[in-house]
Amino acid sequence: MNSKTFFSLIFSVTFLSSCAQENTPKITTPANPNYSYETVVSGIDIPWGMAFITANDFLVTEKSGELYRVSAGTKTAVTGLPDIYVRGQGGLLDVALHPEFTTNNTLYITAGTNIEGDSGGNTALYSAVLNGSQLEAVKLLYKATPNTKKGQHWGSRIVFDGKGHLFFGVGDRGNRDENPQDLGRDGGKIYRLNLDGSIPEDNPFVNEEGAKKAIYSYGHRNPQGMTLHPETGALWETEHGPRGGDEINIISPGKNYGWPKITYGINYSGTPITDDTALPGMEQPLYYWVPSIAPSGMTFLYSDIYPEWKGNLFVGSLSFEYLERVVLKNNTVVQREKVLADIGRVRNVVVGPDGYLYVGVEGKGILKIVPQS
Repeated sequence: MNSKTFFSLIFSVTFLSSCAQENTPKITTPANPNYSYETVVSGIDIPWGMAFITANDFLVTEKSGELYRVSAGTKTAVTGLPDIYVRGQGGLLDVALHPEFTTNNTLYITAGTNIEGDSGGNTALYSAVLNGSQLEAVKLLYKATPNTKKGQHWGSRIVFDGKGHLFFGVGDRGNRDENPQDLGRDGGKIYRLNLDGSIPEDNPFVNEEGAKKAIYSYGHRNPQGMTLHPETGALWETEHGPRGGDEINIISPGKNYGWPKITYGINYSGTPITDDTALPGMEQPLYYWVPSIAPSGMTFLYSDIYPEWKGNLFVGSLSFEYLERVVLKNNTVVQREKVLADIGRVRNVVVGPDGYLYVGVEGKGILKIVPQS
């Protein structure tokens, strides 16, 4: 065997071992589901984000630019929001409570904004203090630039690591050729900040000249789901692929997740984006869906209310209008199941403080999944 053949063989073995798991096993739909659902609050067209204060008191964002406080099934509009730039997939996005919300009443939101006075907008992260149904002390913590009139790929979820940091994502904003792979540009990134908006000293690119210091990982297309694994503490993310190639990723600091240099998807027109599904120095997804399910919010469930679902991952599907239950074993998907099949475009899923699953469904509002006794 000559050296060229040897190294070709080594590359082939490495390539094959690094490939991600495609969507097998195929998804199933239970014939007689042992659960039902209740409508907690209706009249919300696109319920993007949810944050629970108590089991009967929570916040919901409406993408068109409204923040609601829902108490005992009654929603009240929260005033004091910053100006929201609504365009395409952008608008008012996620909402999350400060880890010490019970003592400081602080929350965070991500939203499309334009504070520069030019045309277009981009994703921004704000903090604010909630006083009843009013926001006070609104503070801009991060604003992605430049603004653009493109309507796609804004991200964005907010997650805390329990160590004084928060993560949030911004999609590539429809500029895949420049933003995701350039550390000097916003877009196609997941960011990490201290809770006051400052840059952590140990961020992976904090000492790299010309890099955006808030970047935690890059090479993303449109991260619309993020959650912390309750046992390992790892940051998990769902990402909208193009036509095919939606992903589940486990996010590590400083890593490049490949978009658009590598992908398992193609253009919506059917033409290829790239011939590569793996390249050196780029991370493989844990899992990818073909066809695309258009994954939205995600959460792990560790509640005794649903014994058969304990430890499972739940991911909303916009395209196929269901909640997907993903059973994992050693970070391999071993079972997939439709929950609430044909319910509508599932935008978000959250485990409430009472242990129940709450699902945001476009045109319906917030639903609570109730096991049948």
